[in-house]
Amino acid sequence: QGPLVESGGGLVQAGDSLRLSCAASGRTFSGYAKAWFRRAPGKEREFVAAISWSGGSTYYADSGRFSISRDNAKDTVYLQMNNLRPEDTAVYYCAADLVLSRTERLYQYWGQGTQVTVSS
Repeated sequence: QGPLVESGGGLVQAGDSLRLSCAASGRTFSGYAKAWFRRAPGKEREFVAAISWSGGSTYYADSGRFSISRDNAKDTVYLQMNNLRPEDTAVYYCAADLVLSRTERLYQYWGQGTQVTVSS
């Protein structure tokens, strides 16, 4: 188990919603930006969303259906996913770093991922 632990994935139908959580494990991430990435079958891992430590800045790959938030008291970041589509099927990863970015290679800490499967 790594320093970040994702949960909340599962099998849902198209149009459903899911909320993923990512909690710190074994250390704190005070002052760190956090992000969500995903890897679909046969594809490279891609950026989904990121949030600054304060929550005042957020980045998204696409607008509208996904929303990132955080609770610093719980050292947890969330990804609310609405109106899910089969193409959202992927392993979703949480990442943390001191610098807010959309770039995968800049994130130092990673979770092991949680599977999201959306059936049509």
